[in-house]
Amino acid sequence: AEVEELVEPGELAPDDVHLPGIFVQRVVPVASADPRAEKRVERRTVRPAHEGRR
Repeated sequence: AEVEELVEPGELAPDDVHLPGIFVQRVVPVASADPRAEKRVERRTVRPAHEGRR
């Protein structure tokens, strides 16, 4: 997940956190200038245009 602001443990009330079915095990801050922050599509998962039309 990506966040806009990091807070200290305990600053958020559990009832204010909404994560649908996932568990966060660790948070790693990465500066936007860092090449690891680039969001790339690793594998294309769409069908060709002719499939899926009937």
